[in-house]
Amino acid sequence: MFTGLMANIVVTNEEEAAEWCSRLFERQPDGKPMAGLAQWCFDEKFGVQIWQDPQRAGGSNVVIDVDDLDTMAEHLRAVGNDHDEPSPGGGQRILPVSDPDGNQVVFFGE
Repeated sequence: MFTGLMANIVVTNEEEAAEWCSRLFERQPDGKPMAGLAQWCFDEKFGVQIWQDPQRAGGSNVVIDVDDLDTMAEHLRAVGNDHDEPSPGGGQRILPVSDPDGNQVVFFGE
């Protein structure tokens, strides 16, 4: 039935959010299909978009599975994203971070 997913994060300023996400994802967006929209594709049918809509910005939550949560924690610190240590959550370990608008990106893994 379902064959893919593109998560969407609503932001105040697409350019500033794209810079933050580019550090987070370690690369520039894969595309900007229209004004106010940027996206990173991690697989043919899986990715994250940021969408500029200042009235709705700040309420998004995206959860991403990673193969090495400790390495992700180190990467986040290296790019200036302070955070708490990974902690137990939902049977795995989780590492939540927030973007400048207050949207939450939660990484999880063993």
